[in-house]
Amino acid sequence: MRVIIAGAGSVGRSVARELLDKEHSVLLIDQSKEALGHERIPGAEWLLSDACELAGLAEAGLEEADVVVAATGDDKTNLVLSLLAKTEFGVPRTVSRVNNPKNEWLFDDNWGVDVAVSTPRLMTALVEEAVEVGGLVHLMSFERGQAGLLEFTVHENADLVAERVGGITFPLDTVLVAIIRNSRAFAPSADDVIEAGDELFFLSSPDQEPALLALLQETATAKENAEG
Repeated sequence: MRVIIAGAGSVGRSVARELLDKEHSVLLIDQSKEALGHERIPGAEWLLSDACELAGLAEAGLEEADVVVAATGDDKTNLVLSLLAKTEFGVPRTVSRVNNPKNEWLFDDNWGVDVAVSTPRLMTALVEEAVEVGGLVHLMSFERGQAGLLEFTVHENADLVAERVGGITFPLDTVLVAIIRNSRAFAPSADDVIEAGDELFFLSSPDQEPALLALLQETATAKENAEG
């Protein structure tokens, strides 16, 4: 996979290392000579250029990129790059860094952003995921906000406990993609049984999240009260 990353700061370099370790092709773009001169990453290509200039992006070969990552420390730059990548170069997928959470509402398909990553939001989600049992934690959005990665930790009194995955009717457009149990992650089969303390990971559309939460939080006691 060909990946072009704008912003050779700590975030951009970290992403580049991870991708190179997985044997992807990576080009880093930055307009600062110092950024390009520090910690050169073996295996990565480098280009000294402004990520908002068409000439520089053409030189980078954006039309051949599978993914463009806008990882600069400036939200305006990341938005402009995402828009140019989509509209001028037809890049299939863009991932954009949100530096100021107040600007997060801008990072959508109107600006060519497929996936927006806000470090503060991700940190908050990870904190919630670590301490919250019985609540639905939103970890990340995909497909321009049309789908989300959600986590739910099963309470010991939940009605789901001891239920077979195949016997549970999840809401439309909702898929249970992984379970973490005793620090081991696995893709669930229809015959796997839900246990208390399981961390369930779902892909779901935003409009189905309330129904999913209601299903997950349902308890045997709540059912008995409703039937009574």
